[in-house]
Amino acid sequence: MDVSDTLKRLPAVDQVLDCLKPGDSDPRAGRDVLTECVRRTIAALRDRIRGGDLVGEDEMAPESIGREARRRMGRLHAGSLRSVINLTGIVIHTNLGRAPLSRAVLEDVDQRLSTYNNLEFDLTAHARGSRHDHVAALLLQLMPAQAALVVNNNAAAVLLILSEFAAGRGVVVSRGELIEIGGGFRIPDVMTQSGARLVEVGTTNRTRLADYEVALGQDTAMIFKAHQSNFRMVGFTEETGYRELADLARRNGLVFTADLGSGRLTDQGPLSRLDEPSPKDVLESGADLVCFSGDKLLGGPQAGVIAGRADLIDSLRKNPLLRALRVDRFTITAMEATLRRHLDGRLEDIPVLAALAASPETVRGRCRSLVRRVKRIRAEAGLELRVVPTEAEVGGGTLPGRIIPSFGVEVSLKGRSETFVERSLRENENAIIGRVHGGRLVLDLRTLLDGQSEPVARALAGLKAGEDDND
Repeated sequence: MDVSDTLKRLPAVDQVLDCLKPGDSDPRAGRDVLTECVRRTIAALRDRIRGGDLVGEDEMAPESIGREARRRMGRLHAGSLRSVINLTGIVIHTNLGRAPLSRAVLEDVDQRLSTYNNLEFDLTAHARGSRHDHVAALLLQLMPAQAALVVNNNAAAVLLILSEFAAGRGVVVSRGELIEIGGGFRIPDVMTQSGARLVEVGTTNRTRLADYEVALGQDTAMIFKAHQSNFRMVGFTEETGYRELADLARRNGLVFTADLGSGRLTDQGPLSRLDEPSPKDVLESGADLVCFSGDKLLGGPQAGVIAGRADLIDSLRKNPLLRALRVDRFTITAMEATLRRHLDGRLEDIPVLAALAASPETVRGRCRSLVRRVKRIRAEAGLELRVVPTEAEVGGGTLPGRIIPSFGVEVSLKGRSETFVERSLRENENAIIGRVHGGRLVLDLRTLLDGQSEPVARALAGLKAGEDDND
C-alpha cells in the first residue's frame, strides 16, 4: 500500500471523538482542548507516514488515537516544567534554572504578590512611583554607585547601555574579551544590534593600554571591558586593568563600561575566597557603569543589574528601549528579598552561596547520612552505595576551571549499567540529575537542598536490580 492509500485510512477527527466516552476526557479540559489533542495526534501520525514510517492498523484505529490524545491532554495539564534535584556538582547549572530561590525568599515573594502591592506607587507622596526604586536603594547600600537600574538579564543591560551611549559610534574592546555568552549569543552581535560600531584592539591573548590609546578617534563613544567569566586564558597573556581604562576614558571624555558577568556582590562568606572582580572593586577603580547578572553569584532571579553614575543611569531610565527590557513584579520582589539577605549577611538563605560555602566535610557528612538512610529503607540486595571524593564546579559561566573539592555517592546496581541507573533516577517522580563520569554514576551532594534527602533516599531504595541490560 502506498503512502497516499495509508493516509486515506486515517480516521477523521469526529470519528475519534465519537469513540471517546463522556467520562474519558479530563474534567478540567473542555471539548475544544480534547479536539485539538485529537487533531495533533492524527497530524503526528500523518507526518510519520509521509516520513516513511510503517504505521500499523492498530495505531490508526480511532480508539488508539483517542487514547494517545488523552495522554497528550494529560501531559498538557501536568506541565513540562518540573522540579528537579540537582546532584551534578554544578552549583549554578544553566540547564537547571541557575540559582534556586530559598523558601525564605519565596515566602517574601508570596506575601507581596498574593495581594496588590505598591509596585509603582509612592505611599509617602501619594503619587506614582518607579518600580526600579525598590531594588535601587538596596543596591546602593551594597556598592559605591550613585544610582542603579535592573533589567531582565545581563545581555539586556549591555544592549541598553550600548544603544543609549554608543549607537552609531565606536566602542573599543579587547579582542580577548569578544566572548560568546549563553545560547550562542556573542558580544559583537549584541553590539551590532545596538547600532554601535565595534573597534577591536590588541590580540587574543595580550592587550595593552597603548592598544586602546591608538584606537581612540573622534567618533569613539565608549571603552568596554567584558570580564572573561565563561572561559580562561593562561600562559603568555596580558590585559589592561580597570583603573587604567577608567583613567583613559576620563581623559578623553568617554564612558567606561565594565560587563562583570557574574556579579560577586559581597565579600562575605564563600565569596571572599573567589577570584572574581566585584562591582564594588570595579566602581572604586573608576568605572562609569558596571553590569552583571542577578541569577549567578548574586543568587537571585534572572535579571541584569546596571550601576554607576547617576547622570548615566538617568539617561538609561529615559531610553524607550527600557520599556521592552523592564522587569516584572515577581523579579523585583525576589531581587529585593535576595538583596536584603546580602545586606544583613544572611547568606545561608541564598542556596547557591550556601552550596559554595559548605565545607567538604559537611558534604561528606550528607553523603554518609544518605547512605545510612537508604540502608534503613531497602531490604533488597544488589544496590551498592559508596561515598567518594568529587570535584564540583561553580557553573553558570562563572570561574571556569575553578574546582571545588566535594563528595558524592557513587551508585551501582547489580545487573544494571550506569546509564540505566542514571535514566531511572532522572525519570523518577522526583527527577534526580546526577553525573556519569568514567563509567560511574555519582550524585554530588554539595547542591542538595533542604528537604531533598528523603526523596533521594526513596528513589535509590526503589532501584531494582536485574539482568544485564546492555545499556
